[in-house]
Amino acid sequence: MIVYKSAEEIELMRQSSQLVSKTLGMLAPYIQPGVTTLELDRMAEEFIRDHKAIPGFLGLYNFPNTLCTSVNDQVVHGIPNNKPLLEGDIVSVDCGVLMNDFYGDHAFTFPVGEISPEVAQLLRVTRESLELAIEKVKPGNRIGDVSYSIQQHTEAYGYGVVRELVGHGLGRNMHEDPEVPNYGKKGTGKKIQEGLVLAIEPMINMGTRRIRQLKDGWTIVTADGKPSAHFEHNVAILNGETIVLSTYAYIEQALELQVR
Repeated sequence: MIVYKSAEEIELMRQSSQLVSKTLGMLAPYIQPGVTTLELDRMAEEFIRDHKAIPGFLGLYNFPNTLCTSVNDQVVHGIPNNKPLLEGDIVSVDCGVLMNDFYGDHAFTFPVGEISPEVAQLLRVTRESLELAIEKVKPGNRIGDVSYSIQQHTEAYGYGVVRELVGHGLGRNMHEDPEVPNYGKKGTGKKIQEGLVLAIEPMINMGTRRIRQLKDGWTIVTADGKPSAHFEHNVAILNGETIVLSTYAYIEQALELQVR
């Protein structure tokens, strides 16, 4: 059952989503060769708690950390560890918070130092597919329109679209109806209407779409060992308009300062 949100509830969700955005922006300058994902995880937990919120992933379904940090061929649900990131790696940082009784949940795939042109293209195309999907979140459209836009854009580059893992509704629970696959047919699925809040999250592989789970019970990796990218935003329909509750602005500001 889809739980539609009021304007007041969507404002509370915006605050939760924005705290995730600020957390990712805070982490951005530290994502350099030599840092460990466990160090990033500790910084994120402290930052979230300092802002009077609760890490949304920590303990959820018994997940052991604040962040999901998925490196290179890891698609999602990577567990932070003490292995330093290396020049040329990519790392998807997925973060959730619980604040005001509502969840925020979004992700960004970061380059670690200089990455290859091929991997840079994977990141660019995956992020573009998220932007195209958001354009389809309009009253009267259907979830299939959102899904199709991701699949069409990424498969045009020969990339694999992960099918076993999907985006989702968001609210007082981290995962709510409806599911938002990254593949599908136009004109199918649930109708998009006032009060709907979605977490849209393309998970796109450079090679095969096929995946497998590691023995830790969490980490999902590509079946062929090629890199995977993951970007996610929280989006709502409010007063007939599409509202992106999360932002990459804090990340972009941090990365721009790094370049300078």
